[in-house]
Amino acid sequence: MARRGLLVGRSGWFAALRPPAPQLVLAGLTIALLLAIRLWSPLGQFMATVDLRALVLFHLTRFVGFYFLALHARGDLPWAFAVPGGWGDNAVAATALLLVLLVRPDSPGGRRAYLAWNVLGLLDILGVVLTAARLALADPGSMRVLLRLPLSLLLTFVVPIIIATHVLMLARLAYLRPHPKELMLRNHV
Repeated sequence: MARRGLLVGRSGWFAALRPPAPQLVLAGLTIALLLAIRLWSPLGQFMATVDLRALVLFHLTRFVGFYFLALHARGDLPWAFAVPGGWGDNAVAATALLLVLLVRPDSPGGRRAYLAWNVLGLLDILGVVLTAARLALADPGSMRVLLRLPLSLLLTFVVPIIIATHVLMLARLAYLRPHPKELMLRNHV
């Protein structure tokens, strides 16, 4: 998937797209990834059993928010996208790292911590995607840098995986049984 995203980015084809085509590509790739996980049993089995911390670690890619801030400082991205989206992504990435280092998902309170991080991270990425779409529709030139390498890899590779992992973690955390100590604490309160 990354290789194809790189080839598409290098070809210049993606940079020539006009809204809403890039947004449709992103949505299509995300849906295709979720369907592949659902329909291809080896991938589905892997995603159902992989340590949640491994899925959370992928979100360290969201430190790309610092690059958004740098591009805004250069005048290449609008404030409405780069600053809220950049700081939001950086916060999600930093808390992902802390979560993985300090909390086990199967520990007392761990499930709740992962669930809270996941919901906030999903809301953040959806906000970033919707803001980018809104700005691109209003002024396509303002978001052109996202359609060229290296940032085109966000739309063709990274963001579909980010959204898919959030959806999968949400499903897994909804079915994850609380730790026995957590159940005991609930029963005594």
